[in-house]
Amino acid sequence: MVSKRPGRSAGRPRRARPRRVRLLAGAGGALLAAAGAAYAWGLPGILAHSAAGDRARGSYAAGAADGDRAAAALLAGVVREVPAAGPSRQGEASGPAASGPTGAAGPTEPPGPAEAPGAAAGGGQSPGPAEAPGASSGPLAARPAVAEPAIGALFSPGEDGDGAHHCSGVVVHAPGGDLVATAAHCVHRPVLGFRTNLVFVPGYRDGQAPHGVWVPTRIDVDPRWAASQDPDHDIAFLRVRRPGRPGERLEDTAGAYPVRFGAGLPLPARLAGYPGGAERPLDCSTTAVAESATQLRLDCADVPNGTSGGPVLAGGRTLIGVTAGRDGGGDEWTSYSIRFGDAARELYERATRSG
Repeated sequence: MVSKRPGRSAGRPRRARPRRVRLLAGAGGALLAAAGAAYAWGLPGILAHSAAGDRARGSYAAGAADGDRAAAALLAGVVREVPAAGPSRQGEASGPAASGPTGAAGPTEPPGPAEAPGAAAGGGQSPGPAEAPGASSGPLAARPAVAEPAIGALFSPGEDGDGAHHCSGVVVHAPGGDLVATAAHCVHRPVLGFRTNLVFVPGYRDGQAPHGVWVPTRIDVDPRWAASQDPDHDIAFLRVRRPGRPGERLEDTAGAYPVRFGAGLPLPARLAGYPGGAERPLDCSTTAVAESATQLRLDCADVPNGTSGGPVLAGGRTLIGVTAGRDGGGDEWTSYSIRFGDAARELYERATRSG
């Protein structure tokens, strides 16, 4: 997860883990000084890939030139586009469209009394294979997973203080077919503002981009995140395009998950994402429970930095959160997400209305 503020992205900010070792004051000071010098050395690159955007609104209209440069830099370096394989290819899972109509519904309402936990509500995409409440991948520890077209890695090529890919994201059903959800701390940094060199690679695996590389046209975060990094608003939506392919829609290429707001808890859920520097994703099936009125908790060990922004899927098929929020998304035992309520719904609706 991006730094758990510091958080679970693989770069800055990082989901900070509780430290198990005490450093002597002198050694700790030396390390801090070295870290400060390294950060200052990279500051020009960080500033070159940052923009203030509209802080009051929490939005940024991305320039086409920035996106084209970022995509070209990524494809000239660690990622190459390859033809997408069918779902039968070993090592690549089918996306949400494989078990139901692609983008069958937009944002959905909480299930009614007769609806089983984890089912897609409001005529949304049907869930995957039946999963009993409380089912888990026990022992509750993350495990390697096959790549899925609608879940991807988030890159920021260039000297901006991060490694290759530092966060994760998920394609969300929307009228424009071009929406990605991730953690706000993956795309907007304190003081610096919005990243301008983001590239989303759905279904990323082993340096390959079987569904292309996609860059933001617009980024939306809650103004309360932009103002003070409020962990209860650690969610972002990106409208994206594929450079060189005008008119192509991400949802048509990779599928998309329906999103639910106001989901009741507990729910059987699966979290997924890309550890920083890893070439394949991981996932964990567990139970989403209420940590507070604004945060949900998923107990699962070994979910590392880089998974921030990855989806939390009720019943494995409906988006109810992204790894983010408290402690930048979690620690080595527990992951968190904001609870998708009215504020997240309003942000989703704003993002889908934006040009």
